[in-house]
Amino acid sequence: MVIKVLVPTPLQKFTKDQPTVECAGSSIKELLDSLEANCPGIKARLCDEQGNPRRFLNLYVNEEDIRFLNGVDTALNDGDEVSIVPAVAGG
Repeated sequence: MVIKVLVPTPLQKFTKDQPTVECAGSSIKELLDSLEANCPGIKARLCDEQGNPRRFLNLYVNEEDIRFLNGVDTALNDGDEVSIVPAVAGG
């Protein structure tokens, strides 16, 4: 199963400056582990000590926020696209 992950510019130093990477996983949780295996160090930037996505980070599966799906247990299918989007604050 191949999942396309869209990586924001600040995290591309972990992906050898690639804006997209392909990883495997049947859930967001598995995908994050696969992403760490392929891009060492990235998971610490994405997840807290419990393995949950950091508060300032939004993850989308095919443009749907995982907070409104099943969080890190959100199921993934072959060909899905996961976007990592840092939260923006200010005014």
